[in-house]
Amino acid sequence: MSNTIRATFAFTVMAALLLLVGFYQSWNVALTILNLCLISAVMSLGVNIQWGYAGLFNAGVMAFTALGGLAAVLVSVNPVGEAWSAGGLGMLLSAFIVMAGIAIIVLLRRWLAAGPLRKLCTAMVVIAALVLLRSHYYDAVQSIEAVNPAKTGFLGGLGMPILFSWVIGGVFAAAVAWLIGTVALGLRADYLAIATLGISEIVIAVIKNEDWLARGVKNVSGLSRPVPYEYQLQNSEWFISLVQRFGESKLALLSDTARPAALQQMVIEGSSVFVKLCYSALFAAMLLLILWLCGRALNSPWGRMMRAIRDNEEAASAMGKDVTRRHLQVFVLGCAVLGIAGAMLTTLDGQFTPGTYQPLRYTFLIWVMVIVGGSGNNLGAVLGGFLIWFVWIEAEPASLFVMQFLTSHLDDASAWRTHLIDSAPHLRLFLMGLVLLLVLRFSPRGILPEQVRRS
Repeated sequence: MSNTIRATFAFTVMAALLLLVGFYQSWNVALTILNLCLISAVMSLGVNIQWGYAGLFNAGVMAFTALGGLAAVLVSVNPVGEAWSAGGLGMLLSAFIVMAGIAIIVLLRRWLAAGPLRKLCTAMVVIAALVLLRSHYYDAVQSIEAVNPAKTGFLGGLGMPILFSWVIGGVFAAAVAWLIGTVALGLRADYLAIATLGISEIVIAVIKNEDWLARGVKNVSGLSRPVPYEYQLQNSEWFISLVQRFGESKLALLSDTARPAALQQMVIEGSSVFVKLCYSALFAAMLLLILWLCGRALNSPWGRMMRAIRDNEEAASAMGKDVTRRHLQVFVLGCAVLGIAGAMLTTLDGQFTPGTYQPLRYTFLIWVMVIVGGSGNNLGAVLGGFLIWFVWIEAEPASLFVMQFLTSHLDDASAWRTHLIDSAPHLRLFLMGLVLLLVLRFSPRGILPEQVRRS
């Protein structure tokens, strides 16, 4: 079976599954799953750029996703004037000291030859920067976090539309990826995975504990939306007329007294569906844009070079290719896509909650998406994002339904029935492992394997 037929069949099945959820559960649930599937597909594409194109194992997925979420806060939240007055100057001086220290170290490494003198000068610069930083940073942090900590306690952001954060989130993630990549990309594959996982924990720990930045674990809620609010739609005449037109057949069956209440309920439910559809349109547009760019990159001379490096680094290096530099490029690009996905997720949630970024749990999910979909195939990565997230969400209600059916012949007071029903939600992890094992057994290269063009 060709990849085109496979892809058509697989995405048709996914659409049918989402429609079944809409008909048998609710359209709100179906659209919520769809939106998260779209974001998961973007994340899967980011990892596929690194692993599928270049064979880089990045275990720090959640760090770059969290940086995207942080960008949503720093872009969309209004600046907190009192906090800036209290500690803004000290924080700016601290940032200047850090950047000046980095610039001096870079210049020293250029001017001085490798040896004891360069090491001594670098150490002196680091110590001097830390002493100067201590005299400004800690006082500024305490002053900022003391400003109405129940509601603010941080500097705030730029007060811009949150859609700008999708680009800024990619820039943040790319900048941090460049810093990490210059240090870690010289490591062997297994050590690179350990290093990126450790750095991921460090980045998330910093975001959780530096309250002045984005309130830490206190969370930032009420972020601005790129789509209308439900209450705005519920009070808009055009939307009420639209709902009335769609529900005209149902309303006609009701009495005059029951019709207003039914219409009001339909408007409430319709407003939630409409908002989710707006999010779906935005996320789908971003996914299609990234997918198109990834396809262009993969089929370009650069993409062919990256696959040659992935397949045989020694041969590519012998041909004059700078392997480390190319790895850095693809690592930065993949992390930028992860940062965009993180900003999209925070936009959908309307809040930034650093405590929900669990590196081991969700990094595993993203990697399963890439492996199941087909590493090296962009469309396969998208399919994996849809399929695995759908299974992850629907596994719990499906397991509960199956357990209730299998134990229906038992008495309601049966301890065995109670135990099985209570344990049903935990079958989610079992089902994830089962899906992964089945795909690896019957289609080791994924549902939509990479197609190698031979000239």
